[in-house]
Amino acid sequence: MPAITDQHTAEQNRHMLESAFEFAMQQVDSLVRKYPIEYYPMYTVGGVFGKDNSRWTHWCDGFFPGLMFIFAERTRSELWLERAVARSLPLETRQYDRSVHDLGFLFLSTYARWIELGGPNERIAPVLQQAGRTMAMRFVANGQYLRSFVGPASLFIDIMMNVGTIFRAGSELNDDHLLAIAHQHCATTRRALVRGDGSTAHEAIYDLSSGECLRQSTHQGYRGDSCWSRGLAWSMYGFTRSYKQCGRPDYLETAMLNANYWLTHCPKDGIAPWDFDAPAKGPLIQTQVDTSAAAIAASALLDLSQFAGDTLLASRYSEFAITTLTTLVTRYLGRRTQGFEGILNGGVYHIHKNLGVHEAVMFGEYFFVEALDKALIALNRPGYRLATTAYPEESLPAEARKWHDGPLNDAEADAAREQQ
Repeated sequence: MPAITDQHTAEQNRHMLESAFEFAMQQVDSLVRKYPIEYYPMYTVGGVFGKDNSRWTHWCDGFFPGLMFIFAERTRSELWLERAVARSLPLETRQYDRSVHDLGFLFLSTYARWIELGGPNERIAPVLQQAGRTMAMRFVANGQYLRSFVGPASLFIDIMMNVGTIFRAGSELNDDHLLAIAHQHCATTRRALVRGDGSTAHEAIYDLSSGECLRQSTHQGYRGDSCWSRGLAWSMYGFTRSYKQCGRPDYLETAMLNANYWLTHCPKDGIAPWDFDAPAKGPLIQTQVDTSAAAIAASALLDLSQFAGDTLLASRYSEFAITTLTTLVTRYLGRRTQGFEGILNGGVYHIHKNLGVHEAVMFGEYFFVEALDKALIALNRPGYRLATTAYPEESLPAEARKWHDGPLNDAEADAAREQQ
């Protein structure tokens, strides 16, 4: 990752993000002690978990133990590892779950992290491989995509976050059929859901007999032709990870196209509206932020900065990610709200159903902490700095500190002086 700030700023950021990471561990520790082991938080209601009863699938269940795996890796704590494993094991049967398209969310955040921490390969690898096989069974030949949980005619941008299970299984098993399905899904998603300007649609609807893409649609965004911010973040993250897994340059190109749209349309503080095309007033107003989308994007940008190639562009990605995280910490961290059980406020679970709106959402919690961890790894590297700044003016006398661009001739110099 490139250097992107001066040392003093890097030190300030490091302390701020370390404090936020400590707060995240405190919040999760409180949840572990308060709620039974079989409870998997999804979103808060009035800042409190345990009331999130409206859930049509259990797609978020991997994020809570996933947080604990991140804590275990950073702190080398056996307690956090034990807690993470204990809450991951009940998910194991879902390696065969054909009702959801979210097996990446379930297993890449848990079992994949467990094996990276030295967990038993003979126990973990077969689960991850079967999850990839089960995901691949969602493939619709007429259309060349992985179907969403809605039905066979539906393709979601979210599935880019889950296709990684197939890439992983295909590589480990040397299964060309699995790899072909993963690549075809990515190609179809690029064509059907990623627009030329880098924005994304949430859903594509297909004609099952002909395999033709009929239209773009949405369940979570403002309109079928709008850019739902969390969907764009899913795409940027998913294509970056797909590039990391297989090295296809078109996946990196797509992730960078997504990143360009994000950076040019997001406010300078890094906190995206829930939909970039939401209206200026009304119940779906654009000023409703989605901090979960911002957290996902920050994590994706930190990864993408490692592959961008161009040093200045990579620095831009990293700097924007750090800016996003510092804004999330200073404005939306849960400690700012009394009695708040979550880590990060301001997330959106489902705006149209009024579920988890301006609340903590578990995917936001997970990707925020993941991004904090990535940023701290970067900021703790020896000699880390952000982009070189202008040389200071302290050596100049006060009267010489006003900037003058050199005029072309004496007449222009006289005119410039008269204007001053």
